[in-house]
Amino acid sequence: MTATVLGQGEYRYEPVAGWGRVPEGLRLGEVAAVAADSRDRVYAFNRGPHPMVVFDRDGTFLASWGEGLFRRPHGLHIGPDDALWCTDDGDHTVRKCTPDGRVLLTIGIPGRPAPSMSGQPFNRCTHTALSPEGDLYVSDGYGNACVHKFSPEGRHLFSWGRPGTDPGEFNLPHNIACDADGWVYVADRENHRIQIFDGNGRYETQWNNLHRPCALFLGKGRCPVCYVGELGSGLDVNLRTPNVGPRISILSHEGRRLSRFGELGEALGQFIAPHGLAVDSQGDLYVGEVAVTAWPRYHDGRPAPAAGVRSLQKFRRVPAG
Repeated sequence: MTATVLGQGEYRYEPVAGWGRVPEGLRLGEVAAVAADSRDRVYAFNRGPHPMVVFDRDGTFLASWGEGLFRRPHGLHIGPDDALWCTDDGDHTVRKCTPDGRVLLTIGIPGRPAPSMSGQPFNRCTHTALSPEGDLYVSDGYGNACVHKFSPEGRHLFSWGRPGTDPGEFNLPHNIACDADGWVYVADRENHRIQIFDGNGRYETQWNNLHRPCALFLGKGRCPVCYVGELGSGLDVNLRTPNVGPRISILSHEGRRLSRFGELGEALGQFIAPHGLAVDSQGDLYVGEVAVTAWPRYHDGRPAPAAGVRSLQKFRRVPAG
């Protein structure tokens, strides 16, 4: 049987069937975020009874933790020291954790959101990114429309953004990333764009021609490749329109499209709602999906089956040539 190869050019992938099996009796919930550390251990931040599930790059289960700690996992970022920055939009907090789950720092007051659209941290924060100097950016997206910057110790430095569609304004800042030069990339989801800022929050440019960009991952180096997870329609009228997502787009550091693949479906290599992305040291791609949340939208309001819905896929990069 010929393997399915998705994507174009230097960014082509084979979906890996059956990757990420968990032990009997342990259930993996929908994976809101995924990240790979310096040892290529893959962390699935999920909404099941075991919020953090850890695999090796071959998909072998290693550990789980976070029970009783997280209310609604949403974002995950791993720093150069392999510390995990876990964004909980249901608890309005960001927690810095060790790879085995020990909490080192909590930013935000658990269970106490800032006033809606106040610009104050946090009201259903969505994701984090680290600057080259170790400062922390937090996208505050569902109940706010801004980005906050904190010192490495968790001291609030400043914030920027407000609701709107002009440059520097946001309509659900859903994900955030920072490159080696300190540029900050924000997935401005419902404005269908990625906005790019300097480290002081000054607007620089934006990338368009994206459909509800939801997940972001930046490669390493001075000219990083940007991986974008795009959602399908949020409206009934164009719910199943082809060629608008759900899909993965891979862009150059200038925003030029290098590869794109994916469509709505439940088969291997198809997507329901790509929500988190990670790339390991070998260039393999991991996609987490909020498949349970999105399932009723595509199934006449019916809830996801009790047996669960696939919410994590691995794509092995195919060597060029």
